[in-house]
Amino acid sequence: MERDLPGVISEVTAAFEAYERALVDNDIEAILSFFAPEAVRFGVADHQTNIEEQARWRRTQSGLPPGRFLKDTTIHAYGQSTAVVTTMFGYPSHDVLGRQSQTWVRLPTGWRIVTAHVSVI
Repeated sequence: MERDLPGVISEVTAAFEAYERALVDNDIEAILSFFAPEAVRFGVADHQTNIEEQARWRRTQSGLPPGRFLKDTTIHAYGQSTAVVTTMFGYPSHDVLGRQSQTWVRLPTGWRIVTAHVSVI
């Protein structure tokens, strides 16, 4: 299996950066568009097992605090159709760092998150 093919890394990086912009902008429809219909997401205090559950949950949430930053982001690709993204995130007004991991799969509709996990240290 080929790993970390430059073209795949570039595509997933672009998708991940677009997802982050949507998250920071609290663009719920855009956020949801990055997830596969059957995606499972574990959050800090929540859990969704498909896109419908995530849509209901997201619509009850307020936006992120200002100044979100990422650090130690890694993207590794496995073949042409699977990638794993991990990163740490924080906010200037909080002392706590969070962790985020996502598995991205190339589907007919493009790169989509199929599993996601968010936690705090």
